[in-house]
Formats: sequence, C-alpha cells, structure tokens
Amino acid sequence: MEMPSSLTMEQQFKLQVLRDEVKNLSREQAQEYLVEVLRQSMVKENIFKHWMKGKI
Repeated sequence: MEMPSSLTMEQQFKLQVLRDEVKNLSREQAQEYLVEVLRQSMVKENIFKHWMKGKI
C-alpha cells in the first residue's frame, strides 16, 4: 500500500497556524514542545501498531 506524502488543505492550514504560534516561544519552550510532539507521535505509533496486530 502506498502512503500519500502530501498534506491536505486542512493539515496545511493547521501547520501554518502552528508555525505562527511557535515563533514566539523561547528556546526552552520550543525544546519542551518538540519533545512533547515526539512523545505523542510515539504513542500514536504504538496505538497504530497495537491496532494493526488485531486486524491482521
């Protein structure tokens, strides 16, 4: 299965809003934010893997 690599218009909009919001963060806040985003991405990956195990 081929995965799409482009973003929807809604995702592009959300990304631009996020760009605007993070411009005003301090370096420390930006680092904390990045770590939290990565943590959430890992949780999402774990949920997806768990879901796929039940579907195969």
